[in-house]
Amino acid sequence: MQLQSVDDEPLSAITLAGAAFDEMRKVIRGKDDAIRLALVSVLSGSHLLIEDTPGTGKTLLAKTLAVALGGTFRRVQCTPDLLPSDLTGTSVYSPASGEWSFRSGPIFANVVLADELNRASPRTQAALLEPLEELHATVDGETRRLPEPFICIATQNPYGSAGTFPLPDSQLDRFGIVLSLGLPDRDSEREILVGAGGADAFRDARAVCKPDHIVAAVQEIRGVHIAAPLLEYILDLVGQTRTHAGVALGASPRATKGLLRAAQAHAIVSGRTYVSPDDVQAIAAPALSHRMGLLSGFNLESGAQLVGDALSITPVPRP
Repeated sequence: MQLQSVDDEPLSAITLAGAAFDEMRKVIRGKDDAIRLALVSVLSGSHLLIEDTPGTGKTLLAKTLAVALGGTFRRVQCTPDLLPSDLTGTSVYSPASGEWSFRSGPIFANVVLADELNRASPRTQAALLEPLEELHATVDGETRRLPEPFICIATQNPYGSAGTFPLPDSQLDRFGIVLSLGLPDRDSEREILVGAGGADAFRDARAVCKPDHIVAAVQEIRGVHIAAPLLEYILDLVGQTRTHAGVALGASPRATKGLLRAAQAHAIVSGRTYVSPDDVQAIAAPALSHRMGLLSGFNLESGAQLVGDALSITPVPRP
């Protein structure tokens, strides 16, 4: 579907983030931290993975984010019989013209929601590896560029749930941020019940920007100032994840760069034009917990605890 259009006037990254946050919290009640993390993921130029039990609002968060960002949106319900071509598209032969034509799949959109990604088979999951990292897809031997921006928001049921296939490390490493919504507090749930939030409020959600605004904001954020000692802090922090006793495989260089971009985006979402140690600390677990191979197996809670251990022993640079 084509989402509501907005004016072409330039938007600063801080203005865009504030407008998107205000729009999303009209629908997603009592989860301001999750909204900020979702915006950090988008503005850092990465993809978002949401893991939680059914009924907690994973799909609603993804759809609300897509509406607020504008552009084109496609949703794919992942099931075990989903084929790679159901995502990427395929070539179709026309008997009338005697020619083949490409029929694009749902990934050729600005925002793609892969709902319950870990219900798809490993073969179909693998079809997303190239688009998530290289922003293009190869179909029938021809490589086709995806639109800009290309943002994948994937949801998954908790690891080990019935009927799921675990996401491999290579897939997890391509998601910049992972978050879990959890249950709303009592007041927020009451607002959902009376229609002041949730699916009822989603009908009134509107776009606050256009795809070009997102592309410009991502470029702006890559220029957000970060002092040299904070770069060393990031390197030290990631280094601690690689030597922890509970880690079989530490965070990759891609994860290190992802943490930097996420810290810059977190600064903008927080209304600042420079990175502070607080930004790195606030975003470390969502940016790293899913990108390490743990001896105990994949588990977001265990990964976040391990990152917390690394934060506690890594010296924080002083001003």
